[in-house]
Amino acid sequence: MASLGLSEREQAGCRELLEFLETEELMALTDTVTNRLVHPESRQEAIHAILVYSQNVEEVLKRRKVYREIIFKYLAAQGIPVPPSSEKHLLIDRVKQYWSGQLTTRSSESGERKPHAKSHGERQKSPQDDIHDLGGEFCQWFFELLNSQHPLGLKSEERWGPQHFWEDARMKFCYNTFEKNMEEYVGAEMVSLRLLSLVKEEYLLFNPNLHASGLKCAMSQHGLVLVAVAGTVHRDNTCLGIFEQIFGLISCPVRENTWKIKAVNLKIVGQNALEPGMQIEKPSIKYEPNQLQELYD
Repeated sequence: MASLGLSEREQAGCRELLEFLETEELMALTDTVTNRLVHPESRQEAIHAILVYSQNVEEVLKRRKVYREIIFKYLAAQGIPVPPSSEKHLLIDRVKQYWSGQLTTRSSESGERKPHAKSHGERQKSPQDDIHDLGGEFCQWFFELLNSQHPLGLKSEERWGPQHFWEDARMKFCYNTFEKNMEEYVGAEMVSLRLLSLVKEEYLLFNPNLHASGLKCAMSQHGLVLVAVAGTVHRDNTCLGIFEQIFGLISCPVRENTWKIKAVNLKIVGQNALEPGMQIEKPSIKYEPNQLQELYD
């Protein structure tokens, strides 16, 4: 019998990860790893055999039966953030980093991301800097919460729902796959449910580009903060296309530093909508701040 080549931490992590496999797949993996020399009578015996006959962590994780989705689910359960489009070898690296103590889970990080403005630091900032910081923080909070509603998503302690929208919130949703389609929704409940269905029922995941040209912010003369963000849309291990989303945010008068969503304008362009030979463009926001203001003034 092979000697145990995994540390105690790696053994514990592998046990947790292998529990995500269906029993039939777990037994098949045991047959492969042990060359059918071991015939386990329970899941625990199967997992023990896999660990005993494996020389290192990579030998376990690179097995064909240990699907990419299994590793993704494990990382999500541990609170380890990973891009939804990550390939299997990148997920394996993430697991190895976690088991070696190089990563901390989200739940252990101090503080909680909220859609409110950061307090002013010692460095003097312009009003536009403050608005941009607010927009970036809001997008980070919003897409983490929305993606967490995906069946395989990293679960959030915060609850998704109409409480994040004003009662008269409006949403325009334009999607261009094989043909152009337009939907409109009115009311916090309807807007919230439509966004939720994109992730929970249609299995989409949004990967926003919060850097450089992917994020533009402005404030209208009436105090409406406009946040425009671009990014890519994914399902499973496939990039379906790009999206552009504009939010209108209004601060809550009874809760300091809290912003709720007044308007949503979402546009998705799928790769199927492109003409033959055309490449999908890099997701970016073409609007300038003054043009954003004109949209809602």
